[in-house]
Amino acid sequence: MELILKQDVQNVGFKDDIVNVKAGYGRNFLIPQGFAHMATSSAKKVLAENLKQRAHKEAKVVADANTLAEALKAIEIKITAKAGGEKLFGSITNIDIAEALAKGGQSIDRKFITSGIVKRTGKYTASVRLHRDVIVDLAYEIVAEQA
Repeated sequence: MELILKQDVQNVGFKDDIVNVKAGYGRNFLIPQGFAHMATSSAKKVLAENLKQRAHKEAKVVADANTLAEALKAIEIKITAKAGGEKLFGSITNIDIAEALAKGGQSIDRKFITSGIVKRTGKYTASVRLHRDVIVDLAYEIVAEQA
C-alpha cells in the first residue's frame, strides 16, 4: 500500500515521503491516526508541486540545522549518576541526555535523540537527528557521583 506521510514516523519515513507499508498497518494505524494519506496519482502531483515550491525554504532549514549541529558538537556533556563501582544504580537514557543538553543551552526534543540504555560509567555516543539530512553524533560521558 502506497501512502504519503503527513509527518515523521519512526522507522517508516519522514514527512512528505511516499512509502510502501503493509495494508493493515496503513489502513488500521497510519491513516486513522492522521500520520498519512493515500498516494493517489493526483495526490502525488500535488505533493510534487508542493515540494518544488518548498525547496528554497528547505535549504534554509538545512543550513539552520547545520549551524545547530556545530553548536551541539561544541558542548561537552558530563552526566553524573549514582554508581557502585562502574555499574550505575539505574540507567541513562535519551531523556537524561536531553536534560544535559538543555543545561548546556540547547533544547532538543528527546524523540530525536537515539542513544540506547546505558548502565555503566564511561564515554558513549548518541545520535541526534536535527533534520532528515542532518544527523549528529554527540559524545557524552557518564561519571559516578561523588559521595
